[in-house]
Amino acid sequence: MAMRMSTAEWRGNLREGSGTMRLGSGAFEGPYSFPSRFENGTGTNPEELIAAAHAGCFSMALAAGLSRAGHAPNWIRTTAHVHLDKAGEGFAITRIELETEAEVPGLDDQGFQAQADAAKRNCPVSKALTGVEISLRAALRQAAGVG
Repeated sequence: MAMRMSTAEWRGNLREGSGTMRLGSGAFEGPYSFPSRFENGTGTNPEELIAAAHAGCFSMALAAGLSRAGHAPNWIRTTAHVHLDKAGEGFAITRIELETEAEVPGLDDQGFQAQADAAKRNCPVSKALTGVEISLRAALRQAAGVG
């Protein structure tokens, strides 16, 4: 099966240092620093990349489940909010909130909620993050001109 990799380099101490994170595919390379992680500084941070990975994984898992059930989605949009909080002497990712909406022809809200919950439980990133509370808010949207 597939194996993916990314790299990070850090220079200097925690507060004044800085680094670069690079996806193995070359699709993204960006700076990160103490301010970009723990304050509102420019650059990226590991939690933002986890959020992107989780949103992407969940959306694909939901599309797969919906398609297997005979309801291919027109679109799915997911946002993941990763919370980094003080925990003891350090920090921890304490929870992730997934918010998704989708346009799925021919499917009622109950069926959509069941598929969204299954995607939350079964996407590989959710499985990798089992030590973190993951919540989900899912909204089924109607196609324009329908309803």
